[in-house]
Amino acid sequence: MPPQTGTDGAEPTVVDRLTPETADFARGLVRSATDADGVAPLSEQSVTAIESGSEQGVRHLVSTAGYANVIAGRSGEPAMIEAVVDPTRRRQGYGRSLLAAAFDVAREITADPAPRVWAHGDLPGAVALAASIGLARRRELMQLRRPLPPAGDALPPLEIDDQTVLRTYAGAADDAEILRVNNAAFDWHPEQGGWTQAQITERVRSDWFDAKGLFLASDAGDPDRLLGFHWTKVHDPSLGEVYIVGVDPAAQGRGLGRLLTLAGLHHLAALGIGEVELYVEGDNAAALHTYERLGFTRYAIDVAYG
Repeated sequence: MPPQTGTDGAEPTVVDRLTPETADFARGLVRSATDADGVAPLSEQSVTAIESGSEQGVRHLVSTAGYANVIAGRSGEPAMIEAVVDPTRRRQGYGRSLLAAAFDVAREITADPAPRVWAHGDLPGAVALAASIGLARRRELMQLRRPLPPAGDALPPLEIDDQTVLRTYAGAADDAEILRVNNAAFDWHPEQGGWTQAQITERVRSDWFDAKGLFLASDAGDPDRLLGFHWTKVHDPSLGEVYIVGVDPAAQGRGLGRLLTLAGLHHLAALGIGEVELYVEGDNAAALHTYERLGFTRYAIDVAYG
């Protein structure tokens, strides 16, 4: 049963905290849209915002046929909007109304630069809606996939030189170094940069977390200082993910990104995972080249409009 909103149901209600009813409603919309489109309408970050209740910098919008959230950007970064409309009630103005209200909210919480909205899968309906309200493509996030053996090509061997130590996560004592490398490697990234201990803790406590799937690389002469890490993720027996690969900028040029990625791929293959996905910025030519050389091909695209 959709929640009561506005005067006609099309005008969204804006709240800082979802009630159990509206949270269930939002989760139901996500499931329905995923089933209808074959693409999840919200990112992990936005789904987490539904699940975790009230968070600083998050606003929720709910109408009788849709849900959106607005997440404030870091200083100098745009607020990001993600939205979903009941697949059975599309092309009735709900998406347009939801986005108009979400952009108003986004401008309130982050004055500059202009907010953006994600279109996951960049589906034809989203493209048409963006064009109709004068939005342009501002950022592209590529999803790449690779089948693992035996269905896919054999993986290159994992070769570790004498100067590098490769191990897996040993517990909370590793968190500070993971955080340091993450924030150095992704200081430019709107979502991945600027992490705190809370982001590490949240993921370590997740149902999907596996310490044996978090690979850490260090220099043999200074094993306590990380050079890079690869965090893998298993969605189900058929699909795993190269979740995060981060390399300290000071350690660039040693082939650590490739090494860490390969370590995770061999781990996922040993678990019997059939296919692996990853996300990479569409303009990150170096990363795209590395992943394509490891057998990844383009599968889908998410686009941020603004």
